[in-house]
Amino acid sequence: MADKAVPHFHNQDGVRVIHVGSKEFMCIGALPPFDHPHVFLDMGAESEIICQYCSTLYRYRSDLKPGTADPASCVWDDRARLAAE
Repeated sequence: MADKAVPHFHNQDGVRVIHVGSKEFMCIGALPPFDHPHVFLDMGAESEIICQYCSTLYRYRSDLKPGTADPASCVWDDRARLAAE
């Protein structure tokens, strides 16, 4: 399986704000199998965006590396799940 070119984030823990190091990413809502349709979000020149499906507020932070988040548990990586199957 190829690595994702676009980072994927989720809000399984229900945090108020997820700080991200990328302005373009996918929101999946909760962890599978309870995820919503994977939505591409692009902040453009703005520094925050709200997912229209789950209402999660994402806020860009330039001190974070691309593809990372605060809290770090909000980064979704399905490679670990696939290895366990």
